[in-house]
Amino acid sequence: MDSDNIYLRTNPTINPYRYASFIVLNRLKWDLRLESWRSRRRLNAYRNKHKGEKAVILCNGPSLLKSDFSLLNKVFTFGLNKINLLFSESDFRPSCIVAVNSYVIEQNSEFYNQTQIPLFIDQYGTKFIESRNNVSFLHSVHQPAFAKNCSVSIHQGGTVTYVALQLAFHMGFSKVALIGCDHSFTSKGSANKVVQSSDQDLDHFDKNYFAGGDKWQLPDLPASEMSYILAREVYKSHDRLIVNSTFGGCLEIFQRMDLESFLRDD
Repeated sequence: MDSDNIYLRTNPTINPYRYASFIVLNRLKWDLRLESWRSRRRLNAYRNKHKGEKAVILCNGPSLLKSDFSLLNKVFTFGLNKINLLFSESDFRPSCIVAVNSYVIEQNSEFYNQTQIPLFIDQYGTKFIESRNNVSFLHSVHQPAFAKNCSVSIHQGGTVTYVALQLAFHMGFSKVALIGCDHSFTSKGSANKVVQSSDQDLDHFDKNYFAGGDKWQLPDLPASEMSYILAREVYKSHDRLIVNSTFGGCLEIFQRMDLESFLRDD
């Protein structure tokens, strides 16, 4: 959840001029912080660093456990949110980790503060995550857009997967595959509603992902789909490709291609 969304929900009748002023002040508030310039420098160093290469984004659905992680040893991978819950069961480690949801950042901050894996964290995380050379903070804005250059701002688009797709474009990857993107949830309710988890999580790859009373936000699948369509079209317009290599699942916006074929395809 980005700060602009919070502001809109708590101010449903906000005057558009007042909201525009809020956007400008929010931008300035971040730009005047030393950490914004540190992060921007780090993000610029990633710009087109992997031009023409392939990448795989590991999403958080239960189907992720069906993936053959041994196939990922020689490809750049984006882990999302609490991907570290997989580490006790596998030797696999992602090339980087992306997290933008405030609840995820708070709940997983202990790991984020210990790991040496490169992190891309929403600016909200400056409250909990120490500034280190492997941490780049992202400035989120409410206005729907696809950031081809993530050093200034990104749009969360209803899902951290969309943020990872923007970062992958920023880094220059020409082909990106999604795995574990089930795009379906057993938990039902209003989009973005904050709920408390039960004893076990059936919607993510680990039963403890959100469990034991953890707060989390119910998914906004329509917003995610709109974001995915925009990402698909931006990639296509730049002769780049996104494919869905998930086992099963309900996401049909991207063409399907199994992971082995994606990694082998020239």
